[in-house]
Amino acid sequence: MTRHILVILPHPDDEAFGLSGTLAKHVQEGAQITYACLTLGEMGRNMGVPPFANRVTLPEVRKKELEQSCRVIGIQDLRLLGFHDKTIEFEDQERLDREIRALVDELQPELVYTFYPGYSVHPDHDATGAAVVRTIGGLDKARRPEVRCIAFANNHEQAIGKPDIVNDIKQYLEPKLASIQAHRSQFQAAELLGKKALDDEEIQQRFGTERFWTYRFN
Repeated sequence: MTRHILVILPHPDDEAFGLSGTLAKHVQEGAQITYACLTLGEMGRNMGVPPFANRVTLPEVRKKELEQSCRVIGIQDLRLLGFHDKTIEFEDQERLDREIRALVDELQPELVYTFYPGYSVHPDHDATGAAVVRTIGGLDKARRPEVRCIAFANNHEQAIGKPDIVNDIKQYLEPKLASIQAHRSQFQAAELLGKKALDDEEIQQRFGTERFWTYRFN
């Protein structure tokens, strides 16, 4: 069993669609999870439908949504790293790598989840994944945790192949959908999900599988 897992993603809600079911499964199996979220998504355009946040209140709204998402997944340890939304690619690499290295040194995770650099659509996603890979790749091989990446850019499988880990998380749809619904300032769809049963075929097909690529260090 994997004892400690570190999740490193840039935005509140990044965990919800891509890996919340997998994380809930890890929790049920007894793993301790630390989620390091780099920003509060404070530059996001969505303010809820109808709007209930504004540019001033959005960071606090998204922080509370993230905390709720972590509760329903079962994540025990949330770290907010305080970087600025939509600027991760421009951050001082030494500072970013140093913060990630400090987490790895402190927690000694056996497994790390992040985005696959270059194949995750948003510049913050790619920059975060690149920093994780760069930092962990700099460790001695004996100390490196396994790194599993989320990828979803167009034609990504043509470049990096098919995922080597495909998790059926249908029995964890309840916490997954609750995680998505927690981020209600961001997803109009979150209000619609609750109107369908967990055994609805569309829900099962759309949300019942999560895919990961194990990063292969040279």
